[in-house]
Amino acid sequence: MPDVELSGIAKSFGALRAVDGIDLHIQEGEMVTLLGPSGCGKTTTLRMIAGLEVPDGGQIRIGDTTAFDADRRLNLAPEHRGLGMVFQSYAIWPHMTVMQNVGYPLRMRGMSNDEQRRRVGAVLEQVGLGGLEETPATNLSGGQQQRVALARALVFEPHVLLLDEPLSNLDAKLREHMRFELRIMQRRLGVTALYVTHDQEEALTLSDRVVVMRGGLIEQMGSPSEIYESPATRFVAEFIGKANFIAAAGEVTRNGGEASMPLATYDGAMTVTLDADAVRGGNVAGEPPSLFVRPENIHIESRDGTPEAGEIRIAGRVLGRAYLGDHAEYLIGINEGTDVRVPATIDAGWAEGADVDLAMARKDVYLYT
Repeated sequence: MPDVELSGIAKSFGALRAVDGIDLHIQEGEMVTLLGPSGCGKTTTLRMIAGLEVPDGGQIRIGDTTAFDADRRLNLAPEHRGLGMVFQSYAIWPHMTVMQNVGYPLRMRGMSNDEQRRRVGAVLEQVGLGGLEETPATNLSGGQQQRVALARALVFEPHVLLLDEPLSNLDAKLREHMRFELRIMQRRLGVTALYVTHDQEEALTLSDRVVVMRGGLIEQMGSPSEIYESPATRFVAEFIGKANFIAAAGEVTRNGGEASMPLATYDGAMTVTLDADAVRGGNVAGEPPSLFVRPENIHIESRDGTPEAGEIRIAGRVLGRAYLGDHAEYLIGINEGTDVRVPATIDAGWAEGADVDLAMARKDVYLYT
């Protein structure tokens, strides 16, 4: 399977700069997800690769083939790019059987009936629909329709698979199941794939790499663990997973390789000091410098406890507790304007109003300035 490379790809719709000159290399056999809120440019990027939108500038290469080059005024038609695409709506024809739906791309290419049946039968086995060739499309469940759409995209053995929010129409339980199915299938087939979604869990589950987009630009790209555990900007930290932010009570100062942030707590003023590599730019405009830590990386401890090596402790006060079935969640106030959410075991017995310490490993804390 080929790789895909975008160089300086840009697209505007009137005054709106939908994609602002991005570079992206999708390696052979890799599953890359474009993730971001509505209007960030992810679907426009996918449609430009597919040939459904014409870029204003840049180049698109698919394997050894240049699909688009603005300087050379080259724009390969969608049907000549060797791509399979699965849409959000599935686009299943209700008057056709499963065989007819999946075999449609082959009929359009003039393939013989025998070869059509062989290929359709093989791809239906791959997606778990073997034996349903003659089933009317109207008899299929939502999950089966999604598999038919995927089979139709794969049946002519495309160079690259493009998926535009293909699970968004499924109910939550089936969507979760199909994430794993898609990932296993993509790895088994070894197909190069680009997946578009606004669902962070979907992106983390499916991807070799996640590309977080914002305002037509790439905010950060990396493995799911890199994106989640080491977000480059506050936007990424807030968009991916749950985040706790603790605002500074004054100016951040730097001394050699360290940065110190003043913090006001119910127990008085304190200073949190971090190494330079934990200090990030990319704060949201108008927000004060803020510490960031994931809820699962905070532990509630007694106020009289002794910090361990490499640990930060911040004084807090228990404001409330929520029961969430397999665990509890505590709301801990730092000061009158700041509180954080912290998961704990069901049997944790912190009383409302109790003064506690929030303990966190220094390596899990970042400062956005």
